Amino acid sequence: MKDSLRYSILILCIMMIADAQAQPVRRARRGIIISGLGNQTRAMEPFGGSQAEGTKYAEMVNVYYQLLEPEVRVYCMPIPNAVALYCPESARKWTGDERSALDNLLGHLDKGVVGVPLLDSLLEHAREPIYSRTDHHWAPLGAYYAARQLARAAEVPFCDLSHYDADTIRNYVGTMYRFSGSQLVKRSPELFVYYKPRDISYQTSSIRYSLRGGKAVATDTLGFKPSDFFYSYSDGSNAAYLTFMKGDLNTTRVQTETRNKRRLLILKDSYGNALPPFLFYSFEEIHVIDCRYFPDNIIDYVAEQQITDLVFCNNLIHAHNPQITNNYKRYLEQ
Repeated sequence: MKDSLRYSILILCIMMIADAQAQPVRRARRGIIISGLGNQTRAMEPFGGSQAEGTKYAEMVNVYYQLLEPEVRVYCMPIPNAVALYCPESARKWTGDERSALDNLLGHLDKGVVGVPLLDSLLEHAREPIYSRTDHHWAPLGAYYAARQLARAAEVPFCDLSHYDADTIRNYVGTMYRFSGSQLVKRSPELFVYYKPRDISYQTSSIRYSLRGGKAVATDTLGFKPSDFFYSYSDGSNAAYLTFMKGDLNTTRVQTETRNKRRLLILKDSYGNALPPFLFYSFEEIHVIDCRYFPDNIIDYVAEQQITDLVFCNNLIHAHNPQITNNYKRYLEQ
């Protein structure tokens, strides 16, 4: 079965490369790689991380595991960037190899940490809109397939998309136009489709932070306050990805009607914002903390909130950024 899966993925990759080779490729501002024309235009961030930094990230995850085991299950789910799936062969010289970086990072995890590899499972769905073409994030559909992998690793229930209602924001052009300055990206709007769970009730509360002098400070000292999880944006808005929790500045808690005494803490960057809705059926509570905006001690938080499962889910560029790794280390000390 594994050989058959690898063969299928290989064939898919060959087909994707063949498609990409037929399209023009160019490099824009900040090294952004742009391929395709018209409504097939795709802009991708290049990967430049070193294996040494990936190893340091893995070692940081190991420290969390050593401090939290055996009471808390620790998972590491690094998220590939679009360039790992869609970079044409002719542009490989402009980016590092994300597959080898992923293998290295996951290979340095402690045996007790549950690694959740995503690249091959995402490649199976690469012809679906799982990454935005005009934004540096993946699309909600990509987060859905990742959440399914995480639920399998955690051995919790998972519901497919038949349990969700799809909402669409049209004429979406995301961050890659601003990053690249390319008119090709601006002239290639896409659909932003996100999914709201239909058959489960939940309550969301949050604490909102701002950065002052490089440190996260709560804008309200009253702790968790009722908030929304989903925010609505009109067609043409470039803020569509803020649909989830209105962005990164919150520590968010979602209480669901699932009753299995499993409480998940997601330690993430903005890629992780799209994950929680697909896990409302899987965990009794879901807590979301950003890798840049948290002023307290994580170990204390885990104990206070009775967390049972903790997952690191940073995109691979961030997982090789020493500042992000150092932030997580600081969360253990502050």
